[in-house]
Amino acid sequence: MSKKNQSSNYSPLVYSTDPNYLPPSEQNEMETLSAEEQPLKVILETKQRAGKTVSIVLGFVGDEEAMNNLGKALKNHCGTGGSVKDGEIIIQGDHRQKIFQYLKAKGYKKAKL
Repeated sequence: MSKKNQSSNYSPLVYSTDPNYLPPSEQNEMETLSAEEQPLKVILETKQRAGKTVSIVLGFVGDEEAMNNLGKALKNHCGTGGSVKDGEIIIQGDHRQKIFQYLKAKGYKKAKL
């Protein structure tokens, strides 16, 4: 079987009832706010994680690459693992104080515990 020649404008979506829908090529990239304007919140959670404790950073406004970079920096600072998904930065363990201090040092003025 041969593969079909698919152009870059290919979209599996045929019709959308959403009046605000824009095709992927027309969607604007989310602009990343500066560190002083980021409304970040650091919480502790154990729900649905088999009793494991994780620290979660919520409220990041910006593109995925910037969030991945912040997540990587936080994981390195805390010396632990974690992930970035669904608009959350998840750090394994209770590292709220370390995360909060790191964010304050990097200029995230609106960060709160």
